[in-house]
Amino acid sequence: MRTFDLAPLYRSAIGFDRLASLLEQRADTPSYPPYNIELVSEDQYRIVMALAGFSRDEVEILTERDTLAVTGRKHKDDAQKTFLHRGIAARDFEQRFQLANHVKVTAASFDNGMLTIELVREVPEAFKPRKIQITDGNGNTNNVQTLEQKAA
Repeated sequence: MRTFDLAPLYRSAIGFDRLASLLEQRADTPSYPPYNIELVSEDQYRIVMALAGFSRDEVEILTERDTLAVTGRKHKDDAQKTFLHRGIAARDFEQRFQLANHVKVTAASFDNGMLTIELVREVPEAFKPRKIQITDGNGNTNNVQTLEQKAA
């Protein structure tokens, strides 16, 4: 297991303690069930989880603020089975994902044991970068236009 020394981050950055604590938490996350996180386009993501042995009604997806939680609870089978080899995990799980600001879950599907969760980042207009024009002391934005207008 890798450990990271985050002391330089704390010394030189202000307000990034949440990021550092997320990095520390991520090192301890369970690896079951296996999943992929795909970048579909610049603002679209996809999480694909392999949930062999689970049915759609045994899986629940919840979003709350900046957290996406996927939970699987197996229905208890009353029949006692004797396994010679048990390679398919049938245990309950809870997998949490931290979502960045403005990332929303748009769809989820379950097909052939694969859970697919579609996400999109929708940045509001107020938070998008905008270009600020620089003017001179008279409120003019372009000196060339001012000279052309005076010459005419």
